[in-house]
Amino acid sequence: MIQHDFRIGVDLGGTKIEAIALAHGQEVLRRRVATPQGYAATLDAMADLVGDIERNLGGRGSVGVGIPGVISPVTGLVKNANSIALNGQRFDVDLAAKLGRAVRVANDANCFVLSEASDGAGAGHDVVFGVIIGTGCGGGIVAHGRILPGRNSVAGEWGHMPLPWPQPSETPGPQCWCGKHNCMELWIAGPSLARDCDGPGAKDASALPSRAAAGDAQAIAALDRHADRMSRGLAVIINVLDPDIIVLGGGLSNMDHLYVELPKRMKSYVFSDFVNTPVVRNHHGDSSGVRGAAWLWPEPG
Repeated sequence: MIQHDFRIGVDLGGTKIEAIALAHGQEVLRRRVATPQGYAATLDAMADLVGDIERNLGGRGSVGVGIPGVISPVTGLVKNANSIALNGQRFDVDLAAKLGRAVRVANDANCFVLSEASDGAGAGHDVVFGVIIGTGCGGGIVAHGRILPGRNSVAGEWGHMPLPWPQPSETPGPQCWCGKHNCMELWIAGPSLARDCDGPGAKDASALPSRAAAGDAQAIAALDRHADRMSRGLAVIINVLDPDIIVLGGGLSNMDHLYVELPKRMKSYVFSDFVNTPVVRNHHGDSSGVRGAAWLWPEPG
């Protein structure tokens, strides 16, 4: 086995590709480029980032990659990626060939949770459920220090489960891009919250907490509905998985009221006489995904 001097993590996003190098758990270098159009150009950009890091550090790194999708355990091809160019591609094989070494690839939400479980907000907990709520909605599970991908590589994909215990006004619900109706993502992601508050043309929910604090009744009501819907979704996770802690990430994780409202409201839906599952803010912020990609490999010995 080739000895590596450090760990490189690469996070493939829709608008940017970010790479970092970790040595002894600490970030030593970071690089970022705009995500190019097309599959071949994306592979080239990622290989160039890895090469740039290795030239600057004068060594060779292991390479872990977070992608907005998963590799099918049946076909070996990328599926469920909102970066369309990846779907149907043998991404890990192609990138490994370009870099001349094995690479490890995981869903970006799983990378987020791995980072937070390793040395972030979930550190010291045995089973960690992580949630990303931003322009979309995703989730992942780390158990005993390892990502739990599941038999079908969809473990933790709570954004595409139906909204639990729907109210009459929430049925039959809108149709999701995945082809189903009433997915959680359509109710709790940032654009969904904005539309719920301000109508079909709204996309940005970032100002809603400040509007609510200023007494805007429309914003107050929308945030109340949002917290209740999130609490229903997380209650199902607790009923099935009962994690030791839930860590929130993504842009909406910056809404302070969630850390008060969610633990309080989940109690009404969880099948238990008590619920003391902590719901906490992530520690590493926007860096969690790329750090988690680096954590896909063990620390060099």
